[in-house]
Amino acid sequence: MSRVLPTSLTARVTLAVVLLMATVSLVMSALTTAAISSYLTTQLDDKVGASHSRAIGVLNKSGDDRPEPPDIDNPHGQDAGTITLYQTDAAASANVITSDGELAGLSAQAISALASVPTGGANETIDVPGLGQYRVHASLIRGTTVITGLPTKDIDDTVNSLIGWEVLFGCVGVVTAGGVAIIVVRRQLRPLRQVAQTAREVAGLPLATGEIGVTARVPEALTDERTEVGQVAVALNTLLGHMENALDARHRSEQQVRQFVADASHELRTPLTTIHGYAQLSLRSPEVLPLAMGKVMVEATRMASLVEDLLLLARLDAGRPLDLRPVDLTRLALDSVTDARIVSPDHQWTLNLPAEPVVVTADEQRLHHVVTNLLSNARRHTPAGTSVTVGLRADEERHSAVLTIHDNGPGIPADLQPNVFKRFTRADTSRTRDSGGSGLGLSLAQSITEAHGGAITVTSRPGNTCFTLTLPGVTEPPGHHNRRSARGATLRVGRRR
Repeated sequence: MSRVLPTSLTARVTLAVVLLMATVSLVMSALTTAAISSYLTTQLDDKVGASHSRAIGVLNKSGDDRPEPPDIDNPHGQDAGTITLYQTDAAASANVITSDGELAGLSAQAISALASVPTGGANETIDVPGLGQYRVHASLIRGTTVITGLPTKDIDDTVNSLIGWEVLFGCVGVVTAGGVAIIVVRRQLRPLRQVAQTAREVAGLPLATGEIGVTARVPEALTDERTEVGQVAVALNTLLGHMENALDARHRSEQQVRQFVADASHELRTPLTTIHGYAQLSLRSPEVLPLAMGKVMVEATRMASLVEDLLLLARLDAGRPLDLRPVDLTRLALDSVTDARIVSPDHQWTLNLPAEPVVVTADEQRLHHVVTNLLSNARRHTPAGTSVTVGLRADEERHSAVLTIHDNGPGIPADLQPNVFKRFTRADTSRTRDSGGSGLGLSLAQSITEAHGGAITVTSRPGNTCFTLTLPGVTEPPGHHNRRSARGATLRVGRRR
């Protein structure tokens, strides 16, 4: 069946319209023909009845002295083509009025056909040999059978002519309906073709690799959702938007992976080159072996730290679960600042802690990594004597903890601040300095914070740099209801004199 039907939607709709038009025309023609034929037959029956009454009147005009066939006179006033038959057991009289108004006798076959019509019934249509079809009526009047009839030729001609005109008009109507249907359907489906053209344009784009950008869209004029085509257009535009976002995200991910691999390779190449150089030096000059081994140890430690940071970032990117448990941020901040003071006693370290412990549900090891990275960042990028202040408070309205690390050092360059949390971003682009980090510390801090559902931000200008760490899920510390209210505490840990 699918091979017989056209594949084009325009052709299918047009074919459906043509078939519907042909069916309607056929039904209307049949009903009209039947109605006209019935009407004309009823009129002819009335004429047959009047003619039959006149024929009976000839028998009744003289009472008992009426003549017998074939001596019965033909009744007057009959139309041309009228058949009259009088028949008794002894004889029969039958004639037909010609078109010239003359009487003509009937053949024996015609008389036999007429004599077969039953009397007293309704009018019947019979075929009279030599004369054609007739509408006849028969009755028995005192032993004499009277049969009269009129030809159906006029009705047949009228009906046949009507059928011919109906066929002609039906064909013209079907052809016209087909032409109009093609024009209308093509016009109505033009927006759908434009939607298909948009889809073909997008399908022709090189979507496998590279940046896609903004693809083609269905014009706004065709996106009226009150129409079926508009609904398809809106759905396609939405799909194209999602596809663009997905492809752009894929491209950004690919670029990040390439950059990450390039940066990681460069970072690993630096200590490996150093190790390789000192190994060659120790082979040429055995007396420098202790110095070379010391340098190898330093570079190996740096490389191990870089690999650990990369592995941690990979775990965070993969969504590895955290070891969540209540963590006392007050104690964590105090321990971290104490460690920083040991590492860099030349800085002025200050703690602003609340009277009550601030406890959050978090991964203590990861949070300690964040705070340590932030303090190490402040230590590395500020000169000796810089004041670094660590503050902690609980935001009861947002049910979160806020940890701030502020220093009065030279600040972060303005052009670097938008990218400060990206991987391998550093203020000093030198990859060989001893004081510089790998460029992963702040990226790790952001990834760990976001894994906890928190956020980390930075504001910086010369003499005023502040990192703000916000963590959700503040809980009451054990025995909180038994603690005495206090105004808070400030602890200054500075250089010993």
